[in-house]
Amino acid sequence: MILNIFILIIGFIILVKGADLFVDAASSLAENFHLSKMLIALTIVSFGTSAPEFAVSIKSIISGSGDIVLGNVIGSNILNILLILGISSCIHSLNVKSATIKKEIPITILITTLFVVLVNDKLLSGTASNILTRSDGIAIILFFLIFIYYLFTIMHNKTDKIENNEKPKYNIPLSIIFTILGIICLILGSNAVVDSASIIADFLGVSERIIALTIVALGTSLPELVTSISATKKGEYDIAIGNVVGSNIFNIGVVIGIPVAIFGNISNITFNYMDLFVMLLSSLLLYIFSFKTYKINKKEGIILLIIFIIYYGNLILSSI
Repeated sequence: MILNIFILIIGFIILVKGADLFVDAASSLAENFHLSKMLIALTIVSFGTSAPEFAVSIKSIISGSGDIVLGNVIGSNILNILLILGISSCIHSLNVKSATIKKEIPITILITTLFVVLVNDKLLSGTASNILTRSDGIAIILFFLIFIYYLFTIMHNKTDKIENNEKPKYNIPLSIIFTILGIICLILGSNAVVDSASIIADFLGVSERIIALTIVALGTSLPELVTSISATKKGEYDIAIGNVVGSNIFNIGVVIGIPVAIFGNISNITFNYMDLFVMLLSSLLLYIFSFKTYKINKKEGIILLIIFIIYYGNLILSSI
């Protein structure tokens, strides 16, 4: 137990240092190539910070732990908005670009809604249990490809490219090397945290659903958390927001879609409607708060954190 606690602390340290390096390197990449930092956040940053969720998903579905797969994604997507953007906007108001409000956040809402519909067989089709089938996984991947197509269009859209007068912190070779190194630190750190925390929770006799929604989800969301907080402190608000928006899309499209399409069905799903409702609600709140003032301010961040506390407080109390 003492060893696991020690590994937990070391994992957190690696995460924080890796996130600092990752944000600086990703920002330098955007500046070197005169690209929008939002585009970098939606691709390199969000994919890199979603790598732990993908690794956990593959490992869990192969071992037959479907609840871990779904709980990992549901919990991570809730945490990404309610906790990560809540904390980040309390540190500093997050400016949100028009394109993010009109395109990226709506894509997040749509793919989240698709997932909620596909996983609710009992409610919508009257079946005996909820099942996420291989065809559902393929449908999710196809929708995700629309997002990929959108990314390719903005990459080739000259209006998305920026004339950046800032001097990059790193040159191109160092930006690429430090981006990769940052991702490796994020993955290693989160794996150390997830594995040690799961052992501690299992020792305390906590259920698989609760472990998935709390410890595993929080552990695999730590890259997003430390990356967005680090980006906010550095004034890189596009990276802070794009990281969360992109990660939520990647979590459903890749972390769930690909393993289910490859390895087959997830059956006997035990998650309740409240879990799915809060996940969808968080995406809607992100849109509402951003649309109103083109920023997420401290007051709205506090609202997100209050909802987070209420949801997870109820989750923990119901498991006791």
